[in-house]
Amino acid sequence: MRHSQLEFDFDAARPVAPPCARQRRGRVNFHAGLAAEASVERMYAARGCRCLERRWRGPGGEVDLIFREDTAIGDRIVFVEVKAAASHDAAAARIGQRQADRIAASAMAYLDRLRGGALTDMRLDVALVDGQGRVSVLENAFAGWW
Repeated sequence: MRHSQLEFDFDAARPVAPPCARQRRGRVNFHAGLAAEASVERMYAARGCRCLERRWRGPGGEVDLIFREDTAIGDRIVFVEVKAAASHDAAAARIGQRQADRIAASAMAYLDRLRGGALTDMRLDVALVDGQGRVSVLENAFAGWW
């Protein structure tokens, strides 16, 4: 189709309906999640960790944050799932076995990309962020789940 054959309707300026309550909640939750992840990232950076990935997608789903942590015996990769809610208890209640399995599957896929593969030292953490922005980290949160 040649350019002269295309028809454009530039005059069709239609009013945009205001977002419904569900869309507003979705936007608020999305931005609250970004703010929670940024808080957690700053906290890990203050501990000397270097952020490698944000919202990395693997076969099991998304991993919120991935860090490289220097330890006495070498580097460790730390996978962090961020959960935000009104309280830390409410945030912790949002983590279940199925989600832990998906995060672990994506973490293993990420490790497969590294030189050490599955032998790479790693840890799965959960960072809980409450309504006031306070962060609590559960290191190796899924230990004993499998």
